[in-house]
Amino acid sequence: MANKRHKPEEIVQKLRQVDVLVGQGMSRVDAIREVRITEQTYYRWRKQYGGMGTDQLKELKRLQKENERLRKAVSDLTLDKLILKEAARGKLLSPARRRACIDLIRSQLKVSERRICRALGQHRSTQGISHGVGKTRNDL
Repeated sequence: MANKRHKPEEIVQKLRQVDVLVGQGMSRVDAIREVRITEQTYYRWRKQYGGMGTDQLKELKRLQKENERLRKAVSDLTLDKLILKEAARGKLLSPARRRACIDLIRSQLKVSERRICRALGQHRSTQGISHGVGKTRNDL
């Protein structure tokens, strides 16, 4: 049998077909074969989607998407909190200290410079190397 990913709507439909065939007097094993799935797949699907209607399935999908969105938001906020915690250890008065702080956080947390600057409210242009500042004419 070819490996095919069934959509949740198809799964619910096939589970209903098996129930209808069993209700008509066919044995469960024969009904499962009739809808062209294995017994193991049937019981796994029944455990996951058993008794679920299409409305409930749509609600489940919506809740799963919302859950994923919230998990990402919590993850982002936790990372921002870690960045701010690291930055709060020192005074960031001068641009050189801010650059050093951002570089330190990058090395410790393995986070992008863009992300750190956004969390700290630092403009990224201040992270670039200052051309000519602190260098003599011979160094350029």
